[in-house]
Amino acid sequence: MRFTVLAAAAALLVTTGTPALADAGVPKIGWEACGPENPGFECATVKVPLDYDNPRGATTSIALARKPATDKAHRIGSLFLNPGGPGGSGVDFALGSGNTLSANLQGRFDIVGFDPRGIGRSDPLHCFASEADLEKFFEGVPGFPYQASQERKYFDRYRSLGPECRDDQPIARHMSTADVARDMDLLRRAVGDRKISYLGFSYGSFLGATYANLFPQNIRALVIDGVLNPELWSSGRQIQSDRIATKEEFREFLRTCDEAKCVFGPQSEKRWNALLASVRAKPIQLGDQVFTYDAVINAAIGAMYNPRSWPSTAELFDQLSDASGAVSVAAEPDYDNGFDAYNGNVCADIEFPRAFEAYRATARYAEAGSEFGPAWWWGNAACANWPVNQDRYAGPWRTRTNAPVLVVGNHFDGVTDFRGAQAVNRQIAGSRLLAYAGWGHTAYGLSKCASDYTNAYLLNGALPPVGTVCPANPNPFLPTAALSEPLFQPTRR
Repeated sequence: MRFTVLAAAAALLVTTGTPALADAGVPKIGWEACGPENPGFECATVKVPLDYDNPRGATTSIALARKPATDKAHRIGSLFLNPGGPGGSGVDFALGSGNTLSANLQGRFDIVGFDPRGIGRSDPLHCFASEADLEKFFEGVPGFPYQASQERKYFDRYRSLGPECRDDQPIARHMSTADVARDMDLLRRAVGDRKISYLGFSYGSFLGATYANLFPQNIRALVIDGVLNPELWSSGRQIQSDRIATKEEFREFLRTCDEAKCVFGPQSEKRWNALLASVRAKPIQLGDQVFTYDAVINAAIGAMYNPRSWPSTAELFDQLSDASGAVSVAAEPDYDNGFDAYNGNVCADIEFPRAFEAYRATARYAEAGSEFGPAWWWGNAACANWPVNQDRYAGPWRTRTNAPVLVVGNHFDGVTDFRGAQAVNRQIAGSRLLAYAGWGHTAYGLSKCASDYTNAYLLNGALPPVGTVCPANPNPFLPTAALSEPLFQPTRR
């Protein structure tokens, strides 16, 4: 999932400067066709230092995929991608969206995705022996504890992940975002680019901010879209944002629903509160499926990623309100280590509390912010017995880059709220803030205005005018809305 804490980590912050990457040597990338299922794409695996403090020591592998530039005469270089998470696969992102991105950027970039260390195809961290073991881990605990009696069991189950994931897996001790940024700079050199071009979404904004602070002189063009405030994220205070961000966008969901006379209206907020009270008291059954309180909350959170899903989500809530039942849920995916990788990276980066009482106290604070707060908070218990990596970067976050950074934020982003984009705009001197006045998580591909400005910046460095605000798309509940399809569906952050 995607979580953080109110921890007294300030005294423990570790700041690591730009590493001497020359000592590591620049790997040679042996690109080969990815296979007939991905025509026009090339794949490779390279070795990078496991520990940049010992660059000639043990190595780890990084998997890459690229869509080569089609306009080779006007090729600019490589555009590196990160789809979020942490735990999202950059390889899958490149393979799935590379053709679209290449066309958007006139074929002038090699579109390059890589699975960050410990994720996907890059020396993946595994906390479980099989998918069956992963499923067993979740048995008997809710998506998040919403009753006091559930809290201790949930905490103990998640806390047990630490030793299970760390033991006998060297990569578990080297999964910090700072090391991913160091890998990315080494890959930049490996593809022959003097400066980096980067497009990062959601958690990818934290990777971008980390890169900008570690390598402020190595930037050609850097876009971060759906922005986490790195000061909150790295210090374990992200819950300050999470406890209200989803509420703010969800209230827009309810307002636009009533405005468009959607099926969950006309008094959608009243119906929502009644639905929560009902399902909290007793699970609701619809057909052969059961919805518990945590499932309803997580359905609402999931809808905040993409306004295109709002009409179907409203229909679900209407059914749940009118009937004693639930709706079918998606099948479990194959065991691809996304859950493991999320925790491996987050626990490496952030100093979390150790004691159950601290988690319970912060859960009360989270719930005071909104009904969504605890859902964002409790998963951090996985880090309660998981020491941070000593090579992490936890600030300072104020820097000036050699080229301006483009920071993109939605006014109503229930996952990474607009305040995060505003904060990074203040932290990175010379950066430019581009706002989208609508809903959803990230703007590229969702707002044509934001996409056009982003493409122009990546192609030629042109920044939108100061104070630019792209207009909101039409009300998602209106049948004439014709909403744009996002470029991708990020993995949580």
